[in-house]
Amino acid sequence: MSLFTLAFMLSEIIFYSLDKAIRQYRKFAQANIDRAGIDITIDQWLVLRVIEEFDDLTQAEMADRVFKDQASVARIIALLLKRGLLKAERLPQDGRRSQLRVSPLGHDVLVAVQPVVLSNRAVALTGLGDDDLAHLRQSLERIYNNCRPKLPFDSATVSATVPHAVPTEHEAS
Repeated sequence: MSLFTLAFMLSEIIFYSLDKAIRQYRKFAQANIDRAGIDITIDQWLVLRVIEEFDDLTQAEMADRVFKDQASVARIIALLLKRGLLKAERLPQDGRRSQLRVSPLGHDVLVAVQPVVLSNRAVALTGLGDDDLAHLRQSLERIYNNCRPKLPFDSATVSATVPHAVPTEHEAS
């Protein structure tokens, strides 16, 4: 097998493996929630949990926390409101805006799904010790930070961190 072929085999790409694991976990977790008879999707649960924990976030901030675009979060919120899992309370200081709150029914759903979530995590993490998980968290955090935008843009930083970067006009002289 040539080096070129090996470099492009999906099974050798760490991000492919990571995505494959996440997608399989989501399928596994959703199937267990469905099997438990709880009528909620993983994404709806995530939005409900974020609102329960941080009831003062904007939809853009919620979208960032659940890794969804704002339009998807808006659709999920509309559905959760329609189903009575969320309620919108008008803000007294600004009657045009509402604050989202988890309703009592929404809280009941969160309580019902919690043991399934904990069981899903336990099964998925079987065989991984505390040291393994700490190392995995550290590695994933490093990847995340490596990929975050570096603002403001500094061409000297790019030149110093990217091998064989083309020097700027100032650096070339």
